[in-house]
Amino acid sequence: MDESIHQVTLLIGDVVHHLSVPHNANLRRVLLQAGFSPYASLTRRLNCGGRGLCATCGVHVESGESAPQHWHDRVGASFGYPRLSCQIIVTAPMTVRILTDKWVWGAPDLSRRWHK
Repeated sequence: MDESIHQVTLLIGDVVHHLSVPHNANLRRVLLQAGFSPYASLTRRLNCGGRGLCATCGVHVESGESAPQHWHDRVGASFGYPRLSCQIIVTAPMTVRILTDKWVWGAPDLSRRWHK
């Protein structure tokens, strides 16, 4: 496979999808272009448009996670909250879970807390 293309495995409930994603692509944009929304039904139209302000495009990165760069992701990661898909740049293969049970932001995954 071309080194400038990465495999993103997308988990939505029990369904698995595979996306070929260009290196340095923005995850939120990739998801939306492929027809997958990182938003809850309430926030599909009411969101910040990928500026990292509303925290409604959260996804759980299951593997291939890069270190959080955005302030929200750094703070949220310490409590197990979802990462903002608008702030994730795809630089390697990764597995991402779209949250299907969130109303707005998504609950923390307590198994991911670094200070257990």
